[in-house]
Formats: sequence, C-alpha cells, structure tokens
Amino acid sequence: MRSPDSAIDDQFRALERLRRLKYLLWGVLLAAVLGVTYWGLGFIGFQSSVVAGRLPGMYEFISTGFFPPDFQNFTIYTKDQGISGLQAIPASFGDGGAHIIESFQSSRQSLVKASLVTLLLGFMGTVFAFPFALVLGVLGSERVTPFPLNFIFRGTLSGIRAIPAIVWIFLYIPIGPPGQVTAVLAIATDSIGNLGRLFTDDLEEIEEGPIEAIRSTGASGTQTVSFGMLSQVSRSFIAWTLYILEINTRIAISLGVVGAGGLGLMIRNSQDLFEFQQTAAGLVMVFIVVLGIELISSRIRARLRPGEHEGKGLVEAIRGLFDAKKWLGVGDRSDRN
Repeated sequence: MRSPDSAIDDQFRALERLRRLKYLLWGVLLAAVLGVTYWGLGFIGFQSSVVAGRLPGMYEFISTGFFPPDFQNFTIYTKDQGISGLQAIPASFGDGGAHIIESFQSSRQSLVKASLVTLLLGFMGTVFAFPFALVLGVLGSERVTPFPLNFIFRGTLSGIRAIPAIVWIFLYIPIGPPGQVTAVLAIATDSIGNLGRLFTDDLEEIEEGPIEAIRSTGASGTQTVSFGMLSQVSRSFIAWTLYILEINTRIAISLGVVGAGGLGLMIRNSQDLFEFQQTAAGLVMVFIVVLGIELISSRIRARLRPGEHEGKGLVEAIRGLFDAKKWLGVGDRSDRN
C-alpha cells in the first residue's frame, strides 16, 4: 500500500508536468505569433531601416507643422474676426455663449458645430438601433426561441456585425451619397448587430427562478419575457447601450472622413488644404469629445451595471482612447466593461 507522502509526491509531479506543458504551449503560441508577424511585415513590404531613417523628418513635420494647434475655426466669430491659436477658445465663450449658439445655428462649418454633429450622429444611430437590437437580441436567446430556430436571429446579428459601419455607409448609397443621413443609418445598422449580440448573451445568463415564478401565475409568453427575463437585465441593457454610444461617437468621427460631416470631415478638409495646425485643433476636439462622452457614460454605467461600483477614472478613460477595438467597434464581451 502506497504511503500518503508518495501520493502527495505524485500529485506534485503531475502538477509540475501540467505547469511545464502550459509554459510549452504558451511558448509555441508566442513563437507562432512572432513568426506570422515577421512574415506579415515582409509580405507588406515593411523595411525597418527606411522607417527609422524617416522618423526624424516625421518628428520635425509634426513639431513644426501641427503645433501649436490653430483654433481659428472654433466658432464663426473667431473665423470672421481672425482670432487664431488658443486665444480663439476663450474668445468664443464671450457674450454669455452667444458665439457658440451662433455657430450652432449657422450653415457654415466650425469646430463646435462639427462636434455637435458628431455627437448627434452617434446618439441618433444608437437610438434607432435599440428597438431592433432588443427584438433580435431577445429572439436570438434560446430561452425565448427554441434551438435551432434562435440561430436564425443569431445569424442575422452575426451577419450585420460582420460588416463595419464604414462599409454600411457605402451600401446605403442608393438612399443617398455618404452624408449625415446615411451615416446615421450605417451607425444604427452596425449597432443592431453589436447591441443585439450583447443582449442575447445577457439573457443566456439570467436566473431561471423568476421566470418559473412568472409562468406559474399563468402569464403569457410576452409577459414572461417582459417581467421574468427583461426585468432581470434591464439595467445591464441600459449599460450596454451607453457603452455602444461611446463606440458610435468614435465611429461617427471615422465616417466623417468619408463625407459624413462632423469632426472627421473638418479634419480631412484641413489636411487636404495642408492646414495642419487646424488639423491639430480638430484632433484636440476629437480627444475632448470622445473623452467627455466616455467619462459621462462610465459614471452612469457605474451605477447601473451589477457589481460595478466605480466609474472609469480620467486615467482609464484616456487609456481607453488608444484602444483600436473601440474605434472599430469590435472586441469580445470581456472588453465591454
């Protein structure tokens, strides 16, 4: 009969083998990633020596061409008065904000109006997407639609999500050329896929007890879904919608580059005219708009999502601005917290 010490030693050896196997697998994965990256750099014609040789010129171009940012186009008032540089910002807030309101009402473009357009594009796209995402998300849940019929709705959401918003805006060309109307439709369509998927995932994780309690009262299917299922995830659904609003604000900026208006269009136009200091001012406004909407959204979500007690701080919000997945509207569910 084996002694307890021998059994413990065997367990330790088995754990050690598993640990070594895990490290080996991670090593193989890392080697594969590095190998594909190295091959990919060669495939696209990347030459480190050429890039390194051009870095000094790039630094000089950015430091002398982009800075200091020129906010002359901040409002119609500063543009007409020729007030440039950072002085344009405090000058725009004179007369009790009358210059800001004038810029909103004017048909001429300014940074403050472009910022408002960008926010409205993201907001309206989110609002239009919500009811469709709710219906498809609920029907895509196996708790509502029996398997495999639920995959009809899941497949619809996956198909919508597979096409990014910047492609949707061109698919809507029969309605009109890339502009603010088609941008709203593109953002809304893209959001249906993203929101619907999140709604479906949340419904798969709800507790069965409240559902059975509602059914035991003789409630109809619609009442069971409304009071037994959606009541458990209502706060979570609102939190996800606010998160998608953050993403849609970024997408609205990207769509602006292809003609949808807003900050993206102003940045592209100033760059085409080689007015790089005004381009830099547009980029600063992008930073302010995205950071502002993310801070507000995170504070609200902090009080809505279960188990989330603290909103995103300033440092975390700034770090999130450099997350490429958020700008493209992709990423797994674990990223969306």
